Amino acid sequence: MNLPLNSLRHLPREARDTIFLLVVTGWIVLPLTPHIPEWSWLLAGGLLIWRSSLAWHGSPLPSRWWLIGLLLVATAATFFTHKTLMGRNAGVTFLVVLLAMKTLEMRGQRDAFVIFFLGFFVLLSNFFFSQSLLVAMAMLIGLLGLLTALVNSHMPVGRPPLWYAAKTAGWMALLGAPIMLVLFLLFPRIAPLWGVPIDAMAGRTGLSSRMEVGSVAKLAQDDSIAMRVRFEGTPPPESQMYFRGPVLSRFDGRVWEPYRGLFMRVPDLKADLQVQGKPIVYQVTLETTHRPWLLPLDAALTKPTAEGLDARMSPELQWEADKPISDMLRYKATSYTNFRHGPMQSTTALQNYVAMPLDSNPRTLAFANALRQDPRYQGKGKWALVEGVLTHLQTGGYTYTLEPGEYGIHSADEFWFDKKVGFCEHIASSFVILMRYLNIPARIVTGYQGGQMNPVDGFWTVRQSDAHAWSEVWIAERGWVRVDPTSAVAPARTGSAVRLTVPAGAIAAVFQGAAPQFALELRMMWEAANNSWNQWVLNYTQSKQFDMLRKLGFESPDWEDLSYLFIGIIVGMSGLAMLWAAWERHQQNPWLRLLNDAAVRLRKAGFEIPANASPRQMAALVNIPEIAQWLLRMETWRYAPAATNAAASSEARATFKRLQKEFRHVFHHVPASPSQAS
Repeated sequence: MNLPLNSLRHLPREARDTIFLLVVTGWIVLPLTPHIPEWSWLLAGGLLIWRSSLAWHGSPLPSRWWLIGLLLVATAATFFTHKTLMGRNAGVTFLVVLLAMKTLEMRGQRDAFVIFFLGFFVLLSNFFFSQSLLVAMAMLIGLLGLLTALVNSHMPVGRPPLWYAAKTAGWMALLGAPIMLVLFLLFPRIAPLWGVPIDAMAGRTGLSSRMEVGSVAKLAQDDSIAMRVRFEGTPPPESQMYFRGPVLSRFDGRVWEPYRGLFMRVPDLKADLQVQGKPIVYQVTLETTHRPWLLPLDAALTKPTAEGLDARMSPELQWEADKPISDMLRYKATSYTNFRHGPMQSTTALQNYVAMPLDSNPRTLAFANALRQDPRYQGKGKWALVEGVLTHLQTGGYTYTLEPGEYGIHSADEFWFDKKVGFCEHIASSFVILMRYLNIPARIVTGYQGGQMNPVDGFWTVRQSDAHAWSEVWIAERGWVRVDPTSAVAPARTGSAVRLTVPAGAIAAVFQGAAPQFALELRMMWEAANNSWNQWVLNYTQSKQFDMLRKLGFESPDWEDLSYLFIGIIVGMSGLAMLWAAWERHQQNPWLRLLNDAAVRLRKAGFEIPANASPRQMAALVNIPEIAQWLLRMETWRYAPAATNAAASSEARATFKRLQKEFRHVFHHVPASPSQAS
């Protein structure tokens, strides 16, 4: 174990600095691997490893023909993968490969600077795909790594340790933090540049605009967060937390879809929403979906409110924004869990909700005919049939599972009579098909059900694994009535079951086995911190900027006020920095200050340096040639004949600047005690 470390310490400085820069480059590329083609990050990783090996062994760099060949391969592969060299995905893919290739021609400081600035671009590109707290923390480490390498490249003399460059980079970042804070608070808020439509829900828990029953044999639990909800006052029972999404009413025998599109006529039904009881006021932080769905708690009578949000409610009570949600959205809404909607009397438009394709699920049709003729339901109305089917689900041996296997074309027949297992889409679809064969208008509603309250910050966390499908049936004098057939099969699915579990993985398995409660608490604290990041950083909008200006005394703030304040603060901070620098310069002669710093360093190392010692006296007491030579050059500069012309004066200033730069490197070689110098 010591051999590699010792070898690393004894590497030439150029090789050490190169390997450090390559490690930093790999760090900033690593978070991009899920978002770029596999070949690109494998190629980039291979090139970085190759370049590290060349630096370790001191081997020559590859010829220019190698680079030209790699460039042609990377260009062709990028174009073949993305069908273009433009755009976000193609651009990031190409940039990652170019960054790795550039390291193969890094021969001098100028090449290193190109890699530094390419690295900053790649670092920023991570935020095209995620702006989470975890990514921000990883990129902060990457930023400090790039700054460390940049500072280190400006130390050409000696072999300064990397920790010193890292300390300098940290101070630079710390000193720049006030300016970064001002930029964050006052720089005009503009729409994000990242985010394109991506549908990655297939085969995982989550929402989609269509539901193909039986096409997924195994449903993977996606534990990512869909939204966070904070209620004002007492939240409703978890069993009443139905967050309404797409309503699926058209069935072609295999796929459920909304009544929308070029060839689909929207039924002529009005929402006619009527609410009762106490309103529930809450705030939703909705993660990026690239869909227009707002997913309020069922049912919202008035439009959810947010800055720049324009939304409308469909006749099926689904709230949609005027454009896809391409960034995290926080809105406020008011809902009522006690409501009814739809026509109270039968209309011709309801026939759309009993329509079924020909020759679809014949055994389910026979089952419906048998139920209609059953004496237990004769003359008792359609609701009795609904209750009878729910009882059959409870007592018929049906099971809720995420691994039901694939279903055939007659999915309802297989569910009712053969497999008797499925997740919510199988159960809801089979139930609605049976309702339609019973001549009861029915449709499927998708969304999220339930959630988990985080006691750390009081927010309810709704995950993709909480995605759910339920049904609505139309009953005369009652309108559309929610019926959740899954709760008849698995009551815990819509009850108060604990949904927050530790993610699968080696580390999680250890925590879960050794201290599951501790792991759960850690996760809750992390999610509360991530939520605070979302609320206070990612959701810092233009309206919040103007609210801040109002608190500062601006009556009707606008862009002009924001710009004047921003420019004024930047100019003021710059002026203060200039005054401080001028004051410090006049407090002491620069030469005396530099000589005093040298004496302090030597005293800390154990050398007995008298007060007011001259450079020559200090050099005689220090038996380190490099330091002694530097002190003598200091004396020569100070006591040389005065310059008589502008050119000589300019040359003298340049010489002193070199002495200042050399000070940082020369005095890193000061031993811990004088005895170590012998």
